[in-house]
Amino acid sequence: MPASQSRARARDRNNVLNRAEFLSLNQPPKGAPEPRSSGRKAPGPSAQPPSPGDGARERRQSQQLPEEDCMQLNPSFKGIAFNSLLAIDICMSKRLGVCAGRAASWASARSMVKLIGITGHGIPWIGGTILCLVKSSTLAGQEVLMNLLLALLLDIMTVAGVQKLIKRRGPFETNPSLLDYLTMDVYAFPAGHASRAAMVSKFFLSHLVLAVPLRVLLVLWAFCVGLSRVMIGRHHITDVISGFVIGYFQFRLVELVWMSSNTCQMLISAWTVLRNGTMTDNARTRR
Repeated sequence: MPASQSRARARDRNNVLNRAEFLSLNQPPKGAPEPRSSGRKAPGPSAQPPSPGDGARERRQSQQLPEEDCMQLNPSFKGIAFNSLLAIDICMSKRLGVCAGRAASWASARSMVKLIGITGHGIPWIGGTILCLVKSSTLAGQEVLMNLLLALLLDIMTVAGVQKLIKRRGPFETNPSLLDYLTMDVYAFPAGHASRAAMVSKFFLSHLVLAVPLRVLLVLWAFCVGLSRVMIGRHHITDVISGFVIGYFQFRLVELVWMSSNTCQMLISAWTVLRNGTMTDNARTRR
């Protein structure tokens, strides 16, 4: 038996789990009940030595520990970078939220900042585009307005879908307004006002002949709309930047599927016939 005991001791010395840095892995999980015994029993002749299968089973059980008891010795660089950028984003967004509440440093300017944000809202833009489309009498104007209406509807559906998928909250506990609920702009990521402002400004810069001062003012307006959403505490900085990027790609998509003048006229004629038919049915019902 001395030969077998010496082999067992050598095997224990060569076992990696017996090193000092891995001693925590051999400890039982937290909250595990400790076995209770009235006293230590002296080994008698009936005691059987542990079989090799039992030792292997114990080693497997010691290796299958909960994740909370293990230490990640080599964390991922991507995970560290992402968490660091996320912390910086939250910190900077809270610092820029100077109009987020009544006790904020710029609380008196909250109404004016919210008004700037409303200029990038979807409801005023869709309503104004439809009104201009009804009043327009030129084919070129109707073509531009129909494609702008398509871009606005695409923006609302894209932002609402991404927000429902991500469900990120803003840096402050602020309640969305009624207009936000109408356009399904409830969550923070991405910023719908920023994407709409970027898309509309790029659309006007490409399809309208504007003087240089007006072009500069248009770009500044888009930037101020995005900044206003951070100042009132509705969005993070990354939400606004992502909104600008999404708005640009929406403009590129509308340019790829641009509706021609004939297509726009066909859609306008169909809408006119439908509206006249509805008005006729209503008149007959009243009679």
